[in-house]
Amino acid sequence: MKKVFSTAGLCLLMVGCNADRSGTAETDRDNTAINQRDADDRTVTPMDQSNDSAEIDRVAEIRRAVLDIDDLSSNGQNVKIVTDNGKVVLRGPVASIAERDAIGKVAESLAGAGNVTNQLEIEPN
Repeated sequence: MKKVFSTAGLCLLMVGCNADRSGTAETDRDNTAINQRDADDRTVTPMDQSNDSAEIDRVAEIRRAVLDIDDLSSNGQNVKIVTDNGKVVLRGPVASIAERDAIGKVAESLAGAGNVTNQLEIEPN
């Protein structure tokens, strides 16, 4: 009898975990238009990252500084940072104008004025 109760309890637990939580699930983001826009050769992507060790070190330095910014969204923490020939390109969605500007300021402080192209996009609410 004890075994039947345990199995029944497990079934109830599993059903409870799969209950419909309407209104709490996030919808998948459709990146089709962005992916099509970025498919041309004019858009910098992580594939354009230089393999030069100084460039890779620069990306790591900027990434550490970005992660030190207080209260960044998870998107803000994961922006794309691409360097080549001393130039830095920032790409990806962020939560706000303030977040975009803070990340750009940190990158510019490390890469130098005029060496950062901030292409971060404010994510719609």
